[in-house]
Amino acid sequence: MRIFFYKIYRSLFPQQNPYEIKKKYGIPNKLDWSIQISSDGWFIAECKDIPGLYTQAQSKPELLDMVNDAVLTYYSVPKHESDYIFNEFRLADNEVIKYNAELQTA
Repeated sequence: MRIFFYKIYRSLFPQQNPYEIKKKYGIPNKLDWSIQISSDGWFIAECKDIPGLYTQAQSKPELLDMVNDAVLTYYSVPKHESDYIFNEFRLADNEVIKYNAELQTA
């Protein structure tokens, strides 16, 4: 159901090009993050490049969504312009988390 409403929303407000969003709002192409796992299994992410920017997630796929949301919120990017600016997130062990293709638009 969520994906259905998302597709309707994005048909009215298409996802803008992530590179254009970064340029428009002055968002760096790359940010350095520190990831820790809490005692109850949550992933806690701290942006080393932006003091005070933290987010958390219950799973690795959700972590990329939350990092995107934290950065977009920090730079005051309106939700109707973008859901993501980073398509992937590389962890310290070189594992790559890729953005969920179901939510991307063409």
